[in-house]
Amino acid sequence: MWGGRLSSAYRANELSRFAEEIKYIPRRAAEHDGRFVTVGSLVLFSTGTGDAWLLDPADRLAARLARNGDPEDLYFEETEARFAIGWKGNYRIAADAFIYTDRDTGRVLTILGYPIQRLAQLGSEISNMFG
Repeated sequence: MWGGRLSSAYRANELSRFAEEIKYIPRRAAEHDGRFVTVGSLVLFSTGTGDAWLLDPADRLAARLARNGDPEDLYFEETEARFAIGWKGNYRIAADAFIYTDRDTGRVLTILGYPIQRLAQLGSEISNMFG
């Protein structure tokens, strides 16, 4: 679980947008439509294979939002001053592979065919901005 304090400006703009994007990206995945969205320091993306993910590039945290077009549950809680995301694992990029490690099971998934260059680029841009 990861949480953070929010300034009122961030909360008003980014949190409502984040809540919308968490719904949007799995719908795009269900249509097998690849999309990228950044909200603050977080990346959401869907793929043509029907997968969707939420990533925190700074801490290499990951939560799958959809698999083969079917949505998956994500714990997300918000209050006036804080929010929390139920991160399910960690990820890394190695060559052309997206590698995900599930925290609960220890299972490691190596996924080929994801837009690795774009993910790496976004991760780098976010690191430079939020650093």
